[in-house]
Amino acid sequence: MKKISLGLLLLFCFNLFAQENYPKDAFGPPMDIPIILAGTFGELRSNHFHSGVDIKTQQREGVPINAIGDGTITRIKVSLWGYGKVLYIAHPNGYTSVYGHLQKFSPTIEAYIKKLQYNKKSFEVEVFPDYGELKVSKGELIAYSGNTGGSAGPHLHFEIRSSISEKPTNPLMYGLDVADATNPILEKLFVYPLTDKSHVNNNYKRTQVNFSKQTDGSFLADKVTALGEIGVGFIGFDRLDMAANKNGVYSVELSVNGKIYSLYDFESFSFGETRYINTLVDYDYYGRNRQKIQKSFKSAGNNLSIYKDLYNDGKIKINEGLSYTAKLLIKDYAGNKVELNIPVEGVKNLLGNKKVIAKTDNYVIAKKPNNFDLGGAKVYFPTNTFYENFYIDLKKGKDTVTIHRNTVPAHKNFTITFDVSKYSKEEQKQLFIARLDSKLRPNHANTYKRGNEFTTRTRNLGTYTLAKDSVAPTIRTKNFKDKQWLNNYKYLSVQIADDLSGIDKYSATLNGEWILMEYEPKRNTLTYNFDDKIADQTQCVLEVTVTDNVGNTNTLTTSFYRK
Repeated sequence: MKKISLGLLLLFCFNLFAQENYPKDAFGPPMDIPIILAGTFGELRSNHFHSGVDIKTQQREGVPINAIGDGTITRIKVSLWGYGKVLYIAHPNGYTSVYGHLQKFSPTIEAYIKKLQYNKKSFEVEVFPDYGELKVSKGELIAYSGNTGGSAGPHLHFEIRSSISEKPTNPLMYGLDVADATNPILEKLFVYPLTDKSHVNNNYKRTQVNFSKQTDGSFLADKVTALGEIGVGFIGFDRLDMAANKNGVYSVELSVNGKIYSLYDFESFSFGETRYINTLVDYDYYGRNRQKIQKSFKSAGNNLSIYKDLYNDGKIKINEGLSYTAKLLIKDYAGNKVELNIPVEGVKNLLGNKKVIAKTDNYVIAKKPNNFDLGGAKVYFPTNTFYENFYIDLKKGKDTVTIHRNTVPAHKNFTITFDVSKYSKEEQKQLFIARLDSKLRPNHANTYKRGNEFTTRTRNLGTYTLAKDSVAPTIRTKNFKDKQWLNNYKYLSVQIADDLSGIDKYSATLNGEWILMEYEPKRNTLTYNFDDKIADQTQCVLEVTVTDNVGNTNTLTTSFYRK
Protein backbone atom coordinates (compact mmCIF):
# COMPACT_ATOMS: atom_id res chain seq x y z
CA MET A 1 0.00 0.00 0.00
CA LYS A 2 1.31 3.43 -0.88
CA LYS A 3 2.32 5.83 1.90
CA ILE A 4 0.42 9.09 2.49
CA SER A 5 2.18 12.05 4.09
CA LEU A 6 0.75 13.48 7.34
CA GLY A 7 0.00 16.83 5.69
CA LEU A 8 -1.86 15.15 2.83
CA LEU A 9 -3.80 13.00 5.29
CA LEU A 10 -4.90 15.99 7.38
CA LEU A 11 -5.90 17.95 4.30
CA PHE A 12 -8.03 15.11 2.97
CA CYS A 13 -9.58 14.34 6.37
CA PHE A 14 -10.60 18.00 6.65
CA ASN A 15 -12.67 17.63 3.50
CA LEU A 16 -13.85 14.06 4.03
CA PHE A 17 -17.15 14.95 5.70
CA ALA A 18 -18.21 17.10 2.75
CA GLN A 19 -17.72 14.35 0.18
CA GLU A 20 -21.27 12.99 0.27
CA ASN A 21 -22.49 16.22 -1.34
CA TYR A 22 -20.28 15.72 -4.42
CA PRO A 23 -19.13 19.17 -5.60
CA LYS A 24 -20.82 20.00 -8.90
CA ASP A 25 -18.76 23.05 -9.87
CA ALA A 26 -15.30 22.28 -8.51
CA PHE A 27 -14.04 20.36 -11.55
CA GLY A 28 -13.81 21.14 -15.23
CA PRO A 29 -14.00 18.63 -18.10
CA PRO A 30 -10.89 16.53 -18.84
CA MET A 31 -11.05 17.42 -22.56
CA ASP A 32 -12.18 20.39 -24.63
CA ILE A 33 -14.19 18.23 -27.03
CA PRO A 34 -17.85 17.25 -26.46
CA ILE A 35 -18.11 14.62 -23.71
CA ILE A 36 -19.64 11.52 -25.31
CA LEU A 37 -19.42 8.26 -23.37
CA ALA A 38 -18.47 4.84 -24.68
CA GLY A 39 -18.76 3.31 -21.20
CA THR A 40 -20.56 4.20 -17.96
CA PHE A 41 -19.69 3.82 -14.30
CA GLY A 42 -20.56 0.44 -12.80
CA GLU A 43 -20.95 -1.14 -16.22
CA LEU A 44 -20.78 -4.93 -16.12
CA ARG A 45 -17.36 -6.00 -17.36
CA SER A 46 -15.63 -9.37 -17.26
CA ASN A 47 -15.31 -10.19 -13.54
CA HIS A 48 -15.45 -6.53 -12.44
CA PHE A 49 -17.51 -3.37 -12.46
CA HIS A 50 -16.28 -0.49 -14.60
CA SER A 51 -14.74 1.99 -12.15
CA GLY A 52 -15.01 5.12 -14.29
CA VAL A 53 -16.42 6.43 -17.53
CA ASP A 54 -14.93 5.90 -20.98
CA ILE A 55 -14.94 9.14 -22.96
CA LYS A 56 -14.83 8.98 -26.74
CA THR A 57 -11.92 10.77 -28.43
CA GLN A 58 -13.40 11.06 -31.94
CA GLN A 59 -11.84 7.71 -32.95
CA ARG A 60 -8.35 9.12 -32.72
CA GLU A 61 -5.40 9.38 -30.38
CA GLY A 62 -3.57 12.53 -29.34
CA VAL A 63 -6.49 14.60 -27.99
CA PRO A 64 -5.17 16.96 -25.26
CA ILE A 65 -6.12 15.92 -21.72
CA ASN A 66 -6.46 18.61 -19.05
CA ALA A 67 -6.38 18.44 -15.26
CA ILE A 68 -9.96 18.80 -14.03
CA GLY A 69 -8.82 20.87 -11.05
CA ASP A 70 -5.83 22.20 -9.13
CA GLY A 71 -3.81 19.44 -7.52
CA THR A 72 -0.65 17.41 -7.38
CA ILE A 73 0.28 14.24 -9.25
CA THR A 74 0.52 11.41 -6.74
CA ARG A 75 1.00 8.42 -9.03
CA ILE A 76 2.20 7.69 -12.57
CA LYS A 77 2.16 4.20 -14.02
CA VAL A 78 3.19 2.73 -17.35
CA SER A 79 2.11 -0.87 -17.93
CA LEU A 80 1.42 -3.19 -20.83
CA TRP A 81 -2.13 -3.98 -19.72
CA GLY A 82 -4.72 -2.47 -17.39
CA TYR A 83 -4.81 1.32 -17.73
CA GLY A 84 -1.62 1.42 -19.80
CA LYS A 85 -0.17 4.89 -19.28
CA VAL A 86 -2.11 6.47 -16.41
CA LEU A 87 -1.96 9.58 -14.21
CA TYR A 88 -3.44 10.17 -10.74
CA ILE A 89 -4.03 13.74 -9.47
CA ALA A 90 -4.94 14.46 -5.83
CA HIS A 91 -7.11 17.54 -5.40
CA PRO A 92 -7.38 19.70 -2.24
CA ASN A 93 -11.09 18.84 -1.77
CA GLY A 94 -10.30 15.21 -0.97
CA TYR A 95 -10.76 13.60 -4.36
CA THR A 96 -8.34 12.01 -6.83
CA SER A 97 -8.89 12.08 -10.58
CA VAL A 98 -7.54 9.27 -12.78
CA TYR A 99 -6.71 9.43 -16.52
CA GLY A 100 -6.03 6.11 -18.26
CA HIS A 101 -5.00 4.61 -21.62
CA LEU A 102 -2.92 7.70 -22.42
CA GLN A 103 -0.76 7.96 -25.52
CA LYS A 104 1.85 10.10 -23.79
CA PHE A 105 2.21 12.64 -21.01
CA SER A 106 2.72 16.41 -21.22
CA PRO A 107 6.37 17.39 -21.92
CA THR A 108 7.25 17.99 -18.25
CA ILE A 109 5.68 14.75 -17.03
CA GLU A 110 7.02 12.85 -20.04
CA ALA A 111 10.58 13.95 -19.24
CA TYR A 112 10.05 12.97 -15.59
CA ILE A 113 8.87 9.45 -16.44
CA LYS A 114 11.38 8.91 -19.26
CA LYS A 115 14.22 9.63 -16.85
CA LEU A 116 12.87 6.96 -14.52
CA GLN A 117 12.47 4.47 -17.37
CA TYR A 118 16.08 4.96 -18.48
CA ASN A 119 17.35 4.74 -14.91
CA LYS A 120 15.50 1.46 -14.37
CA LYS A 121 16.02 0.28 -17.96
CA SER A 122 12.37 -0.68 -18.12
CA PHE A 123 9.36 0.42 -20.14
CA GLU A 124 6.98 -0.61 -17.36
CA VAL A 125 7.40 1.64 -14.32
CA GLU A 126 5.35 3.01 -11.45
CA VAL A 127 6.20 6.00 -9.29
CA PHE A 128 4.55 7.93 -6.45
CA PRO A 129 5.92 11.50 -6.61
CA ASP A 130 6.20 13.39 -3.33
CA TYR A 131 3.18 15.52 -2.52
CA GLY A 132 3.65 18.88 -4.24
CA GLU A 133 6.53 17.71 -6.42
CA LEU A 134 4.45 17.78 -9.62
CA LYS A 135 1.74 20.40 -9.16
CA VAL A 136 -0.89 21.05 -11.82
CA SER A 137 -3.51 23.74 -12.30
CA LYS A 138 -7.12 23.39 -13.40
CA GLY A 139 -7.27 23.17 -17.18
CA GLU A 140 -3.52 22.52 -17.54
CA LEU A 141 -2.38 20.09 -20.23
CA ILE A 142 -1.26 16.85 -18.54
CA ALA A 143 -1.34 14.24 -21.32
CA TYR A 144 -2.71 13.14 -24.69
CA SER A 145 -5.39 10.50 -25.17
CA GLY A 146 -4.40 7.10 -26.47
CA ASN A 147 -5.13 3.41 -26.68
CA THR A 148 -2.55 1.90 -24.32
CA GLY A 149 -2.99 -1.00 -21.92
CA GLY A 150 -6.14 -3.10 -22.08
CA SER A 151 -8.00 -0.57 -24.21
CA ALA A 152 -9.91 -1.93 -27.19
CA GLY A 153 -9.94 1.41 -29.05
CA PRO A 154 -8.93 5.06 -28.61
CA HIS A 155 -10.63 6.67 -25.60
CA LEU A 156 -9.99 8.22 -22.21
CA HIS A 157 -10.75 6.16 -19.11
CA PHE A 158 -11.65 8.74 -16.46
CA GLU A 159 -12.28 8.22 -12.74
CA ILE A 160 -12.88 10.22 -9.60
CA ARG A 161 -11.99 8.50 -6.33
CA SER A 162 -11.85 9.32 -2.65
CA SER A 163 -8.21 10.19 -1.91
CA ILE A 164 -8.40 8.37 1.45
CA SER A 165 -10.38 5.21 0.75
CA GLU A 166 -9.56 5.11 -2.99
CA LYS A 167 -13.21 4.18 -3.47
CA PRO A 168 -14.34 5.20 -6.99
CA THR A 169 -17.51 7.24 -7.41
CA ASN A 170 -19.62 7.94 -10.46
CA PRO A 171 -17.96 10.88 -12.31
CA LEU A 172 -21.38 12.09 -13.52
CA MET A 173 -22.17 13.18 -9.95
CA TYR A 174 -19.55 15.94 -10.21
CA GLY A 175 -21.31 17.89 -12.95
CA LEU A 176 -19.71 16.25 -15.99
CA ASP A 177 -21.88 17.43 -18.88
CA VAL A 178 -23.12 14.42 -20.86
CA ALA A 179 -26.16 14.62 -23.14
CA ASP A 180 -28.66 11.86 -22.37
CA ALA A 181 -32.35 11.96 -23.20
CA THR A 182 -32.54 8.30 -24.24
CA ASN A 183 -34.33 5.63 -22.21
CA PRO A 184 -32.59 2.38 -21.23
CA ILE A 185 -33.47 -0.63 -23.38
CA LEU A 186 -34.86 -3.88 -22.01
CA GLU A 187 -34.03 -6.93 -24.14
CA LYS A 188 -35.01 -10.03 -22.14
CA LEU A 189 -36.83 -10.92 -18.92
CA PHE A 190 -36.21 -14.00 -16.80
CA VAL A 191 -37.94 -15.38 -13.72
CA TYR A 192 -36.13 -17.81 -11.42
CA PRO A 193 -37.50 -20.50 -9.08
CA LEU A 194 -35.13 -20.10 -6.11
CA THR A 195 -35.78 -23.23 -4.01
CA ASP A 196 -36.20 -26.93 -4.75
CA LYS A 197 -39.96 -26.57 -4.28
CA SER A 198 -40.41 -23.35 -6.28
CA HIS A 199 -41.55 -23.36 -9.88
CA VAL A 200 -42.26 -20.85 -12.65
CA ASN A 201 -44.66 -21.59 -15.54
CA ASN A 202 -44.50 -25.30 -14.67
CA ASN A 203 -40.70 -25.09 -14.77
CA TYR A 204 -38.13 -25.76 -12.08
CA LYS A 205 -35.44 -23.77 -13.85
CA ARG A 206 -34.74 -20.25 -15.12
CA THR A 207 -37.60 -19.25 -17.43
CA GLN A 208 -37.66 -16.52 -20.07
CA VAL A 209 -40.86 -14.48 -20.12
CA ASN A 210 -42.10 -12.42 -23.07
CA PHE A 211 -43.32 -8.84 -22.71
CA SER A 212 -44.89 -6.14 -24.90
CA LYS A 213 -44.95 -2.34 -25.02
CA GLN A 214 -48.07 -0.55 -23.79
CA THR A 215 -49.64 2.69 -25.01
CA ASP A 216 -48.21 4.65 -22.05
CA GLY A 217 -44.64 3.56 -22.97
CA SER A 218 -44.31 0.99 -20.21
CA PHE A 219 -43.97 -2.76 -20.79
CA LEU A 220 -46.23 -5.59 -19.67
CA ALA A 221 -45.00 -9.15 -19.26
CA ASP A 222 -47.06 -12.22 -20.04
CA LYS A 223 -48.76 -13.61 -16.94
CA VAL A 224 -46.45 -15.76 -14.84
CA THR A 225 -47.74 -18.73 -12.85
CA ALA A 226 -45.52 -19.63 -9.94
CA LEU A 227 -45.30 -20.99 -6.44
CA GLY A 228 -42.70 -20.62 -3.71
CA GLU A 229 -39.77 -18.23 -3.71
CA ILE A 230 -38.90 -16.64 -7.07
CA GLY A 231 -36.55 -13.95 -8.39
CA VAL A 232 -36.40 -11.61 -11.38
CA GLY A 233 -33.51 -10.96 -13.78
CA PHE A 234 -33.11 -9.06 -17.03
CA ILE A 235 -30.80 -8.35 -19.94
CA GLY A 236 -30.71 -4.68 -20.85
CA PHE A 237 -28.52 -1.68 -21.41
CA ASP A 238 -28.46 2.10 -21.52
CA ARG A 239 -27.82 4.20 -24.59
CA LEU A 240 -26.69 7.83 -24.36
CA ASP A 241 -27.21 10.55 -26.95
CA MET A 242 -24.84 10.68 -29.95
CA ALA A 243 -23.46 7.19 -29.24
CA ALA A 244 -24.45 3.69 -30.31
CA ASN A 245 -22.63 1.95 -27.45
CA LYS A 246 -24.51 -0.43 -25.18
CA ASN A 247 -23.74 1.03 -21.75
CA GLY A 248 -24.56 -0.08 -18.24
CA VAL A 249 -27.68 1.15 -16.43
CA TYR A 250 -27.48 3.28 -13.28
CA SER A 251 -30.18 1.84 -11.00
CA VAL A 252 -32.46 -1.19 -10.74
CA GLU A 253 -35.57 -1.32 -8.56
CA LEU A 254 -37.92 -4.24 -8.02
CA SER A 255 -41.21 -3.71 -6.18
CA VAL A 256 -44.07 -6.10 -5.47
CA ASN A 257 -47.59 -4.78 -4.93
CA GLY A 258 -46.07 -1.35 -4.31
CA LYS A 259 -43.43 -2.49 -1.77
CA ILE A 260 -39.75 -2.16 -2.72
CA TYR A 261 -38.02 -5.53 -2.56
CA SER A 262 -34.64 -4.43 -3.91
CA LEU A 263 -33.03 -1.21 -5.06
CA TYR A 264 -29.40 -0.79 -6.05
CA ASP A 265 -27.48 1.80 -8.00
CA PHE A 266 -23.97 2.60 -9.16
CA GLU A 267 -23.16 5.69 -7.16
CA SER A 268 -20.03 4.03 -5.77
CA PHE A 269 -18.42 0.70 -4.90
CA SER A 270 -15.07 -0.48 -3.60
CA PHE A 271 -12.39 -2.28 -5.58
CA GLY A 272 -12.37 -4.94 -2.86
CA GLU A 273 -15.91 -6.01 -3.74
CA THR A 274 -15.80 -5.68 -7.52
CA ARG A 275 -15.42 -9.44 -8.15
CA TYR A 276 -18.79 -9.98 -6.48
CA ILE A 277 -20.17 -8.96 -9.84
CA ASN A 278 -20.16 -12.72 -10.42
CA THR A 279 -23.05 -12.99 -7.94
CA LEU A 280 -25.02 -10.09 -9.41
CA VAL A 281 -25.11 -11.71 -12.85
CA ASP A 282 -26.27 -15.20 -13.80
CA TYR A 283 -22.78 -16.60 -14.36
CA ASP A 284 -24.01 -19.95 -15.66
CA TYR A 285 -25.99 -18.20 -18.40
CA TYR A 286 -23.03 -15.93 -19.15
CA GLY A 287 -20.66 -18.91 -19.44
CA ARG A 288 -22.97 -20.61 -21.93
CA ASN A 289 -24.33 -17.64 -23.90
CA ARG A 290 -21.86 -14.75 -23.31
CA GLN A 291 -24.74 -12.50 -22.22
CA LYS A 292 -25.15 -11.09 -18.72
CA ILE A 293 -28.48 -11.48 -16.95
CA GLN A 294 -28.57 -8.87 -14.19
CA LYS A 295 -30.39 -10.12 -11.06
CA SER A 296 -32.70 -8.00 -8.93
CA PHE A 297 -32.24 -10.44 -6.01
CA LYS A 298 -29.21 -11.35 -3.90
CA SER A 299 -27.64 -14.76 -4.50
CA ALA A 300 -25.43 -16.79 -2.17
CA GLY A 301 -22.09 -15.12 -1.45
CA ASN A 302 -23.21 -11.67 -2.63
CA ASN A 303 -21.39 -9.12 -0.42
CA LEU A 304 -22.00 -6.05 -2.58
CA SER A 305 -22.61 -2.71 -0.88
CA ILE A 306 -24.56 -1.18 -3.78
CA TYR A 307 -28.00 -1.94 -2.32
CA LYS A 308 -30.00 1.06 -1.06
CA ASP A 309 -33.11 -0.93 -0.12
CA LEU A 310 -33.57 -4.66 0.34
CA TYR A 311 -36.43 -6.83 1.58
CA ASN A 312 -36.07 -10.63 1.79
CA ASP A 313 -32.95 -10.30 -0.42
CA GLY A 314 -35.21 -9.25 -3.29
CA LYS A 315 -36.85 -12.70 -3.37
CA ILE A 316 -40.62 -12.89 -3.86
CA LYS A 317 -42.67 -15.43 -1.89
CA ILE A 318 -45.61 -16.60 -4.03
CA ASN A 319 -48.55 -18.30 -2.29
CA GLU A 320 -51.18 -20.44 -3.97
CA GLY A 321 -54.36 -18.58 -4.90
CA LEU A 322 -52.91 -15.07 -4.56
CA SER A 323 -52.07 -12.57 -7.30
CA TYR A 324 -49.09 -10.23 -7.39
CA THR A 325 -47.77 -7.41 -9.55
CA ALA A 326 -44.00 -7.13 -9.68
CA LYS A 327 -42.59 -3.95 -11.20
CA LEU A 328 -39.06 -3.69 -12.57
CA LEU A 329 -37.85 -0.10 -12.89
CA ILE A 330 -34.53 0.51 -14.66
CA LYS A 331 -33.01 3.99 -14.85
CA ASP A 332 -29.93 5.72 -16.22
CA TYR A 333 -28.14 8.51 -14.35
CA ALA A 334 -30.12 11.22 -16.13
CA GLY A 335 -33.39 9.72 -14.85
CA ASN A 336 -34.55 8.21 -18.14
CA LYS A 337 -36.33 4.97 -17.35
CA VAL A 338 -37.94 1.78 -18.56
CA GLU A 339 -40.78 0.24 -16.55
CA LEU A 340 -41.90 -3.39 -16.78
CA ASN A 341 -44.95 -4.80 -14.96
CA ILE A 342 -45.02 -8.55 -14.31
CA PRO A 343 -48.35 -10.13 -13.28
CA VAL A 344 -47.80 -13.24 -11.15
CA GLU A 345 -50.44 -15.75 -10.07
CA GLY A 346 -49.87 -18.31 -7.33
CA VAL A 347 -50.70 -21.63 -8.97
CA LYS A 348 -49.66 -25.11 -7.86
CA ASN A 349 -47.77 -27.08 -10.48
CA LEU A 350 -49.90 -30.11 -11.34
CA LEU A 351 -47.40 -31.67 -13.75
CA GLY A 352 -45.29 -33.11 -10.96
CA ASN A 353 -41.92 -32.55 -12.66
CA LYS A 354 -39.07 -31.85 -10.24
CA LYS A 355 -35.93 -29.78 -10.34
CA VAL A 356 -33.06 -31.93 -11.63
CA ILE A 357 -29.63 -31.39 -10.11
CA ALA A 358 -26.72 -32.75 -12.15
CA LYS A 359 -24.63 -34.84 -9.76
CA THR A 360 -21.04 -36.01 -10.15
CA ASP A 361 -18.66 -38.05 -7.99
CA ASN A 362 -17.15 -34.88 -6.48
CA TYR A 363 -18.76 -32.20 -4.36
CA VAL A 364 -17.22 -28.83 -3.45
CA ILE A 365 -18.04 -27.28 -0.08
CA ALA A 366 -17.43 -23.56 -0.52
CA LYS A 367 -16.56 -22.77 3.09
CA LYS A 368 -13.90 -25.49 3.30
CA PRO A 369 -10.64 -26.14 1.40
CA ASN A 370 -10.99 -28.81 -1.30
CA ASN A 371 -8.27 -31.04 -2.81
CA PHE A 372 -8.65 -33.34 -5.81
CA ASP A 373 -6.18 -35.75 -7.45
CA LEU A 374 -6.64 -35.82 -11.22
CA GLY A 375 -3.91 -38.30 -12.07
CA GLY A 376 -1.32 -36.21 -13.87
CA ALA A 377 -2.29 -33.12 -11.89
CA LYS A 378 -3.73 -32.01 -8.58
CA VAL A 379 -6.10 -29.12 -7.94
CA TYR A 380 -6.51 -27.22 -4.68
CA PHE A 381 -9.38 -24.85 -3.93
CA PRO A 382 -8.82 -22.66 -0.85
CA THR A 383 -11.69 -21.84 1.51
CA ASN A 384 -14.29 -19.57 -0.13
CA THR A 385 -12.93 -20.00 -3.64
CA PHE A 386 -16.57 -20.39 -4.67
CA TYR A 387 -19.74 -18.62 -3.59
CA GLU A 388 -21.77 -21.77 -2.95
CA ASN A 389 -21.51 -25.55 -2.84
CA PHE A 390 -21.84 -27.54 -6.07
CA TYR A 391 -21.13 -30.86 -7.76
CA ILE A 392 -17.90 -30.42 -9.71
CA ASP A 393 -17.18 -32.31 -12.93
CA LEU A 394 -13.55 -33.48 -13.03
CA LYS A 395 -11.82 -35.45 -15.79
CA LYS A 396 -8.50 -37.09 -15.03
CA GLY A 397 -5.61 -37.31 -17.46
CA LYS A 398 -1.85 -37.59 -17.85
CA ASP A 399 -0.99 -34.25 -19.41
CA THR A 400 -4.51 -32.87 -19.82
CA VAL A 401 -7.17 -32.46 -17.13
CA THR A 402 -10.62 -30.87 -17.13
CA ILE A 403 -11.85 -28.94 -14.11
CA HIS A 404 -15.58 -28.47 -14.61
CA ARG A 405 -16.69 -25.75 -17.06
CA ASN A 406 -16.41 -21.98 -17.05
CA THR A 407 -20.04 -21.68 -15.97
CA VAL A 408 -19.17 -21.43 -12.27
CA PRO A 409 -17.33 -18.31 -11.05
CA ALA A 410 -14.31 -18.51 -8.77
CA HIS A 411 -13.82 -15.60 -6.37
CA LYS A 412 -10.27 -16.58 -5.41
CA ASN A 413 -7.31 -18.06 -7.22
CA PHE A 414 -6.98 -21.83 -7.01
CA THR A 415 -3.90 -23.87 -7.89
CA ILE A 416 -3.30 -26.61 -10.46
CA THR A 417 -0.09 -28.62 -10.08
CA PHE A 418 1.25 -30.96 -12.78
CA ASP A 419 3.79 -33.72 -12.14
CA VAL A 420 6.49 -33.43 -14.85
CA SER A 421 8.93 -36.03 -13.46
CA LYS A 422 8.58 -38.18 -16.58
CA TYR A 423 10.16 -35.43 -18.68
CA SER A 424 13.90 -34.76 -18.84
CA LYS A 425 15.26 -31.47 -17.51
CA GLU A 426 15.83 -30.28 -21.06
CA GLU A 427 12.25 -31.11 -22.05
CA GLN A 428 10.91 -29.38 -18.95
CA LYS A 429 12.52 -26.11 -20.03
CA GLN A 430 10.19 -25.92 -23.03
CA LEU A 431 7.02 -26.99 -21.21
CA PHE A 432 4.37 -24.72 -19.71
CA ILE A 433 0.82 -25.01 -18.43
CA ALA A 434 -1.82 -23.88 -20.91
CA ARG A 435 -5.59 -23.47 -20.74
CA LEU A 436 -7.39 -24.76 -23.83
CA ASP A 437 -10.03 -22.49 -25.36
CA SER A 438 -13.26 -23.66 -27.00
CA LYS A 439 -11.31 -24.52 -30.17
CA LEU A 440 -8.69 -26.44 -28.13
CA ARG A 441 -6.04 -23.79 -28.73
CA PRO A 442 -3.51 -23.50 -25.87
CA ASN A 443 -3.25 -20.19 -24.01
CA HIS A 444 -0.24 -19.65 -21.75
CA ALA A 445 -0.95 -19.71 -18.01
CA ASN A 446 1.70 -18.27 -15.68
CA THR A 447 3.72 -21.33 -14.78
CA TYR A 448 5.80 -21.64 -11.61
CA LYS A 449 8.44 -24.35 -11.94
CA ARG A 450 9.78 -26.02 -8.81
CA GLY A 451 11.60 -29.31 -9.23
CA ASN A 452 9.30 -31.82 -10.91
CA GLU A 453 6.19 -29.79 -10.20
CA PHE A 454 4.67 -27.10 -12.44
CA THR A 455 1.97 -24.95 -10.84
CA THR A 456 -0.38 -22.25 -12.04
CA ARG A 457 -2.79 -20.05 -10.08
CA THR A 458 -6.03 -19.14 -11.81
CA ARG A 459 -9.69 -18.22 -11.34
CA ASN A 460 -10.80 -19.92 -14.55
CA LEU A 461 -12.31 -23.39 -14.61
CA GLY A 462 -11.82 -25.42 -17.79
CA THR A 463 -9.33 -27.73 -19.49
CA TYR A 464 -5.61 -27.43 -18.75
CA THR A 465 -2.68 -29.19 -20.37
CA LEU A 466 1.09 -29.28 -20.56
CA ALA A 467 2.19 -27.62 -23.79
CA LYS A 468 5.61 -27.47 -25.43
CA ASP A 469 7.17 -24.41 -27.05
CA SER A 470 10.45 -24.97 -28.86
CA VAL A 471 10.28 -22.04 -31.29
CA ALA A 472 11.92 -18.71 -30.47
CA PRO A 473 10.03 -15.42 -31.01
CA THR A 474 10.25 -13.70 -34.38
CA ILE A 475 11.68 -10.19 -34.80
CA ARG A 476 11.60 -8.08 -37.92
CA THR A 477 11.99 -4.43 -38.78
CA LYS A 478 8.70 -2.73 -39.57
CA ASN A 479 9.22 0.83 -40.88
CA PHE A 480 12.82 0.63 -42.12
CA LYS A 481 15.28 -1.71 -43.80
CA ASP A 482 18.81 -2.72 -42.93
CA LYS A 483 21.43 -0.08 -43.88
CA GLN A 484 18.74 2.49 -44.73
CA TRP A 485 19.24 6.25 -44.28
CA LEU A 486 16.74 7.52 -41.70
CA ASN A 487 17.41 11.26 -41.60
CA ASN A 488 13.76 12.34 -41.53
CA TYR A 489 12.47 9.52 -39.33
CA LYS A 490 10.92 10.31 -35.95
CA TYR A 491 10.85 6.74 -34.71
CA LEU A 492 11.92 3.16 -35.34
CA SER A 493 9.40 0.32 -35.29
CA VAL A 494 10.13 -3.39 -34.87
CA GLN A 495 7.54 -6.17 -34.97
CA ILE A 496 7.83 -9.09 -32.56
CA ALA A 497 5.67 -12.20 -32.13
CA ASP A 498 5.62 -15.61 -30.51
CA ASP A 499 3.58 -18.51 -31.81
CA LEU A 500 2.71 -20.26 -28.54
CA SER A 501 3.83 -19.33 -25.02
CA GLY A 502 3.92 -15.57 -25.62
CA ILE A 503 6.45 -12.77 -25.09
CA ASP A 504 8.01 -12.62 -21.63
CA LYS A 505 10.65 -9.89 -21.93
CA TYR A 506 12.67 -7.85 -24.39
CA SER A 507 15.58 -5.44 -24.45
CA ALA A 508 17.19 -3.16 -27.02
CA THR A 509 20.47 -1.30 -27.44
CA LEU A 510 21.62 1.37 -29.87
CA ASN A 511 25.37 1.32 -30.43
CA GLY A 512 25.68 -0.70 -27.24
CA GLU A 513 23.58 1.66 -25.07
CA TRP A 514 20.21 0.62 -23.63
CA ILE A 515 17.28 2.42 -25.26
CA LEU A 516 13.60 2.63 -24.38
CA MET A 517 11.39 0.77 -26.81
CA GLU A 518 7.69 1.03 -26.07
CA TYR A 519 5.92 -2.32 -26.36
CA GLU A 520 2.36 -2.39 -27.71
CA PRO A 521 1.15 -6.02 -27.37
CA LYS A 522 -2.07 -5.37 -29.32
CA ARG A 523 0.01 -4.49 -32.39
CA ASN A 524 3.04 -6.66 -31.53
CA THR A 525 5.34 -3.66 -31.99
CA LEU A 526 8.36 -2.15 -30.27
CA THR A 527 8.87 1.57 -30.95
CA TYR A 528 11.88 3.79 -30.30
CA ASN A 529 11.52 7.58 -30.44
CA PHE A 530 14.57 9.42 -31.81
CA ASP A 531 13.84 12.31 -29.43
CA ASP A 532 14.99 10.13 -26.52
CA LYS A 533 18.64 9.81 -27.47
CA ILE A 534 20.42 10.35 -30.79
CA ALA A 535 23.64 8.44 -31.36
CA ASP A 536 26.76 10.40 -32.30
CA GLN A 537 27.80 7.98 -35.02
CA THR A 538 26.50 8.21 -38.56
CA GLN A 539 26.17 4.44 -38.69
CA CYS A 540 23.98 3.08 -35.89
CA VAL A 541 23.67 -0.53 -34.82
CA LEU A 542 20.35 -1.62 -33.30
CA GLU A 543 20.18 -4.86 -31.36
CA VAL A 544 16.85 -6.24 -30.11
CA THR A 545 16.58 -9.39 -27.97
CA VAL A 546 13.22 -11.03 -27.24
CA THR A 547 12.50 -13.99 -24.94
CA ASP A 548 9.29 -16.01 -24.72
CA ASN A 549 7.69 -17.44 -21.58
CA VAL A 550 9.70 -20.68 -21.63
CA GLY A 551 13.06 -19.02 -22.31
CA ASN A 552 13.41 -19.35 -26.08
CA THR A 553 15.39 -16.29 -27.20
CA ASN A 554 15.98 -14.53 -30.50
CA THR A 555 18.15 -11.49 -31.33
CA LEU A 556 17.90 -9.13 -34.26
CA THR A 557 20.94 -7.06 -35.20
CA THR A 558 20.49 -4.43 -37.85
CA SER A 559 22.04 -1.12 -38.81
CA PHE A 560 20.94 2.20 -40.26
CA TYR A 561 22.44 5.60 -41.11
CA ARG A 562 21.44 8.96 -39.73
CA LYS A 563 22.91 12.47 -39.77
